[in-house]
Amino acid sequence: MPPEAAEPFRRPEVAAYSALLADSFHRLTGREIAPGLDGPALSEALFRLPDPIVAHGTEADPVFRYANAAALALWEMDWESFTHLPSRRSAEADPAIQGDRSRLLAAALEKGWIDDYEGIRISVTGRRFRIARTVLWNVVDRDGVRHGQAALIGHWQML
Repeated sequence: MPPEAAEPFRRPEVAAYSALLADSFHRLTGREIAPGLDGPALSEALFRLPDPIVAHGTEADPVFRYANAAALALWEMDWESFTHLPSRRSAEADPAIQGDRSRLLAAALEKGWIDDYEGIRISVTGRRFRIARTVLWNVVDRDGVRHGQAALIGHWQML
């Protein structure tokens, strides 16, 4: 298996997206995810961070573009599978759960970021877990172009 399969943070496009995630997080929240790091060191640090990070794109039905190792473990998926998953499928199909998820995503879209995101999610094997103390932010470059939304999950508990 090539190193990029087990360590996607080594891919140039993932490293560039990692920088965008960290930069937009800092500009919107005033906080840093991996203080003092950039380039390949930043990409690896985000991927190895113990708190899960996920991000989806701007499609009408957004698809995940990024997950660090902690998120991949939580959702019980590999990089290739996760980065082809519509983000709505990370939560149960229950209309109440999907509606709550949609409202929180819309609130972050409007405000730029929120730090009280929580909800029930489901892994690929059907294991349910609650996420809380989650920062949800818009992934926006320095030209103001929106690339999606990301979440840094501060706490999770298997149900």
